Amino acid sequence: MGMTTSKVRLEICGSSYVVNTTESAEYMQNLADRLNLDMNELMSSSKTVSITTAAVMTALSYRDELEKASGSADNMRRQIKNYLEDAATSKMAAEELRRENASLQRRIDELKRRMNYPDAELDPKPEQEEL
Repeated sequence: MGMTTSKVRLEICGSSYVVNTTESAEYMQNLADRLNLDMNELMSSSKTVSITTAAVMTALSYRDELEKASGSADNMRRQIKNYLEDAATSKMAAEELRRENASLQRRIDELKRRMNYPDAELDPKPEQEEL
């Protein structure tokens, strides 16, 4: 089942545009409102700026923001990937140390038993009475 498209009429800088979109009318209107604000700001800053120039300059500004945002997102994804790899490596190392620790603990317990009963296979000798 494909996404349903609808036609949305938008007013941008005094001209009307009909756009086919899968987005909601509210979302598209919000984009148009922001575009209107940005273009009007440029046009009011100088009387020589035409609608076309304002549109091109605004488009360049948006592209710039997009490039920087996607660059930041790529950088963030790389950092997260590295962090996850480090975390996995640390987890494996910790697991290895836990196993080694458990093994050493068993060895210590074994040695303590042998020290208490050096001839573990023989019965402990009764104390000899002094005469």
